[in-house]
Amino acid sequence: MSESKLATLPAKSPDSNVFIFSSGKFGEFFKEIGEITRFAGNFFKSMVIPPYEFKELMKQCYLIGNKSLSLVAITGFIMGLVLTIQTRPTLARFGAESWIPGMIAVSIIREIGPVITALICAGKVGSGIGAELASMKVTEQIDAMEVSGTNPFKYIVVTRILATTMMIPVLVIFADFVALIGGYLGVNILGDVGFRFYFTQVFNQLDYSDLLPACGKTILFGFSIGLVSCYKGYNANKGTEGVGLSANAAVVLSSLCIFIIDAVAVQLTSILLPK
Repeated sequence: MSESKLATLPAKSPDSNVFIFSSGKFGEFFKEIGEITRFAGNFFKSMVIPPYEFKELMKQCYLIGNKSLSLVAITGFIMGLVLTIQTRPTLARFGAESWIPGMIAVSIIREIGPVITALICAGKVGSGIGAELASMKVTEQIDAMEVSGTNPFKYIVVTRILATTMMIPVLVIFADFVALIGGYLGVNILGDVGFRFYFTQVFNQLDYSDLLPACGKTILFGFSIGLVSCYKGYNANKGTEGVGLSANAAVVLSSLCIFIIDAVAVQLTSILLPK
């Protein structure tokens, strides 16, 4: 090419490469959002169409719920104990030690308990589902199920999403109760508060506007953990390397969804159920 033709070509500015890079990233992001939405649509469609895999659903509920009880219990107990110990000196400075049970109850049940428990489950349950489905994908077990006449989406995906949607709220309720027990022990480290008086103060401070939004968003937490984890595992590639990538992506994206759902739920609660 001659020098005159080279001179007539438009020079590429450095900003153009940045724009192409960022637009490509945004395109991939919105493409994945669309794929997850379509994946969720397939879930709702397959959920209502028989046959129903009740046996596999019960198995997944056991694995997700019972196998996570010990971790959730330890987390909830430490959460309630530490929160009580940390807030007691500040409230004692203002002579408001009697507010500790109610403050602990509202803090744990409305916000801390659901979010922390959901994040723990996203790390334990989400990574397990993502790795399990990814290993089945790369070893062609899902293809073998299709050949044998079994619907792999209904057997693998639907049961796991339903199990997380049902069991995460149960785990959150269990964690809240254990956290309140931890708060009771934290109050009695430097004081002497009766068990009956403590829980009377706890339930006096709680209202339906505290319980209903918390229960509602835990259902969404469980659904998002199951949906994202199954999506990442079911669409894994890159061979055995994809197993680790799917497990990691499932935890990261599930945690991000939990924070987004929680932020939206808090805003809706403040608007629809003002104190």
